[in-house]
This record gives sequence, C-alpha cells and structure tokens, in this order.
Amino acid sequence: MERIPYGKYSKEFRQEAVKLVIEEELSAPAAAKRLSLASTTLSNWVKAYKAGKLSEVGKNHRPLSEVEMENYRLKRELAEVKMERDILKKAAAYFAKESQRGAR
Repeated sequence: MERIPYGKYSKEFRQEAVKLVIEEELSAPAAAKRLSLASTTLSNWVKAYKAGKLSEVGKNHRPLSEVEMENYRLKRELAEVKMERDILKKAAAYFAKESQRGAR
C-alpha cells in the first residue's frame, strides 16, 4: 500500500493516529501499519504529543489537495479489497481441499 507523500499529513490525521496509540493502547508499529505510515513517524508524533508539541509538527508543509486525498483514499481501499480477496481465495482453496477429502 502506498503511503502519503513525505510530511503531508493533516493535523486531524496526526491527532487520530496518536489517539490510537495513547487511548486505544495499540502499539505504535501496529497502528502505523494499520494507517500505512512509518512506525518511526508515528513514534515521533507520540513523543511530540507527550511533550505538548504535536501541533507544531508539519507546520511548514502544504496540505494535500482534494484530488490527492481522494487518490490516497482509493489506493488504501483498493489495498484492503485485495487483501480481503486473497483471504477469500485461500479459504476457498482450503474448503475445496477439505471437501475432496470428505468425498473419498
């Protein structure tokens, strides 16, 4: 899955990512994988949050345009659908194999 280009995360996105780690007690690497971003980036955001400086992170970067955000959302959705498809393929192959054993 493709990540958002370097440093182009909204304040809201950073805050929600930090919430996953702080409030929901998800590990930083697990939350980062779920959000398709580098675990070191999320760890830096958590450190900045604890130091009270999360709002200062990324001040100098321009926000993503609507087209870029839509593109990112669609790529993320496509990756999720592909993962679900692969799981279903494996399950179908497993059950087909099991049904052949039962027929003998």
